[in-house]
Amino acid sequence: MYRLAGGLPEVLLVHPGGPLWERKDLGSWSIPKGELDQGEDLRDCALRELGEELGGPPALTPGDLVELGTVRQKSGKVVHGWAAEADFDPAQLCSNSFAMEWPPHSGVEREFPEIDRAEWFDPASARLKINPAQVAFVERLLERLDR
Repeated sequence: MYRLAGGLPEVLLVHPGGPLWERKDLGSWSIPKGELDQGEDLRDCALRELGEELGGPPALTPGDLVELGTVRQKSGKVVHGWAAEADFDPAQLCSNSFAMEWPPHSGVEREFPEIDRAEWFDPASARLKINPAQVAFVERLLERLDR
């Protein structure tokens, strides 16, 4: 998602939750994203994941989404990027959660939010915060906005 603040674009990024990510910052943020269900349309998946990760996303339709192409992350994961102009208050974040054994080998399973925070960033800051492979999404968005 993006918004125009004083005529300048800002990009909404999310930070992964859980103990493995809590001290990581630069290069750790991402666009909201997730796994495509079998037979699911890419745009429908993008909206579903936005809702799951933010908990209260703006009312968007598949037609509101602008395609930003794909990138392949270092892990090999292919990520499809979409943009839509909308606003979201990061204080309203209410992400879905996941369970994992923590501490490792303790036998104790704990719940963690999939996303522990969301923030709006200007493009220069977004380029530093986002997963390096996803910088291309910021660049493609700026090209679309002629910035």
